[in-house]
Amino acid sequence: MTTPRVRRVEVPQAARPAGEFATADYASAFELPSRQPRSRTPEQWARATFEDAPPAVRWILLRGWTLVLGLRMGPRPSPEHVLGWLVSESGSGSVTLEARSPLVATRNVVVVNGSGVVWVTFVRFNRPVSRLVWAAAAPVHHLAVPYLLGRADRSRTAA
Repeated sequence: MTTPRVRRVEVPQAARPAGEFATADYASAFELPSRQPRSRTPEQWARATFEDAPPAVRWILLRGWTLVLGLRMGPRPSPEHVLGWLVSESGSGSVTLEARSPLVATRNVVVVNGSGVVWVTFVRFNRPVSRLVWAAAAPVHHLAVPYLLGRADRSRTAA
């Protein structure tokens, strides 16, 4: 059985935030088409994507988040955090994960709908140098999210 390909898509209107992230400096969305996206809650998708990644990948992610972006991550494991990201909102259709640093404020929104799973990322730059730091981090983000989301889907179908 082949796994559907994760692809970059427009940020869904339903995931667009109000408040401080309404004017995010960066936004991206990646969609995983799935026949059974609701086999997991949005939070379960987020946990499978980040927490079930191979240990070496988790180590790289955590170092990038904390050392490159300076994000202050929460405890791991924790019911209120997904690999250190604060679960700020959780519902039947989406979960929102947030982390902050002096450089950036970040938000990941995982949306589960009838056709698949959409992973949306918003970044707000807090300092002039933030744009340069994110320019270095963004290529890793563009590789990691599709890889990890696809891997989470394969682990679901293999179970």
